[in-house]
Amino acid sequence: MKEMNREADRIYHVPVMLAESVEGLHIKPDGTYVDVTMGGGGHSREILAHLGAEGRLLAFDQDEDAERNRPDDGRCIFVRSNFRYLHNFLRYHGVEQIDGLLADLGVSSHHLDDGERGFAFRLEGRLDMRMNKRAGMTAAQVVNEYSEERLAEIFYLYGELRNSRRLAAAIVRARRQQPIETTGQLMEVLKPLTGHDREKKDLAKAFQALRIEVNREMEALQEMLMAAVQALRPGGRLVVITYHSLEDRMVKNVMKTGRPDGRVEKDFYGRVKCPLRMVTSRVTVPGEEEISKNPRARSAKLRIAEKRTAAAEDAPADEKGGDDER
Repeated sequence: MKEMNREADRIYHVPVMLAESVEGLHIKPDGTYVDVTMGGGGHSREILAHLGAEGRLLAFDQDEDAERNRPDDGRCIFVRSNFRYLHNFLRYHGVEQIDGLLADLGVSSHHLDDGERGFAFRLEGRLDMRMNKRAGMTAAQVVNEYSEERLAEIFYLYGELRNSRRLAAAIVRARRQQPIETTGQLMEVLKPLTGHDREKKDLAKAFQALRIEVNREMEALQEMLMAAVQALRPGGRLVVITYHSLEDRMVKNVMKTGRPDGRVEKDFYGRVKCPLRMVTSRVTVPGEEEISKNPRARSAKLRIAEKRTAAAEDAPADEKGGDDER
């Protein structure tokens, strides 16, 4: 069974920075931990390997395809739900505080390699892009129903594409002729607006922007992060792997200031009010060997923070750890 699970994980998703992220949780054998992005189960199984008989793990994933990868372990509770509902499900399972939470925010290899899910421009398929196939708008609905202004905003905010208005205008013109329902149709509309030297990069950014909108990823991430900060017990760890600048900026802001927008709040004495402290002074990235084996790991960034104790909260601001600017 264990060998089958490892094979399923390899096919479904290759866990990124596995050792570094699980080590960052600083696992206590009898602790309670959460993996909010179970996917193929690689991180979850590694967490369970560090837990004792009294430890437990809640593993979240909203994709029905992921459920078959759930670890066959009585210490693990699988939650088929979006991690934005972290607070609700912790209460449902009687969990008041947790010792650590891990989030690997990357899209799984399973999704990218399944043309029918519509995540990748290189594969022909329906424009779906929903992580949870049971709910929400599809990418086709976004492309065919959103206003030109809203589409431009999505490409600019979530894809960081400077020609967002031109992309949106091209889509609106094309959909007047016929609905854009497949990845191939959308790619043909967008390709003329990308330079030959950056075609793949720009198409990937455009598809990323639509995926983020379809799954409300930034809203879900904000809700999960704030619920995690609240749920962590003093000394508990928050470990997050990000893959693009938007999510990384939000994670960094929450870890540094306790706020998604990064606005610093200070107390009467001028001390920064933040429930977390950064554990590592610099962001961790995959090594060359890992990237060579798993090229999709190349953009990953690992950040680790710890819930402050009462004593740490009373310390002067200049004693509260450092941070990087990467």
